[in-house]
Amino acid sequence: QGPISGVNKEIPVLQCHGDCDPLVPLMFGSLTVEKLKSMINPANVTFKTYSGMMHSSSLEEMMDVKQFIDKHLPPVD
Repeated sequence: QGPISGVNKEIPVLQCHGDCDPLVPLMFGSLTVEKLKSMINPANVTFKTYSGMMHSSSLEEMMDVKQFIDKHLPPVD
């Protein structure tokens, strides 16, 4: 499909990937982020890789996710 239109074109996206993932190779993450950048505003797409991380998560990744959520979503009362 082509670019997304309307308000969704400006949606912020955080994509995270471990550089040692044996199930989803980093190359596929890189291809995915390039496809996303062609569909929405590329300035709103962040791709972070984590050294040594496999098909899992890490404290560093979770801190990046928290920072992303804090930046883009309104606080919950």
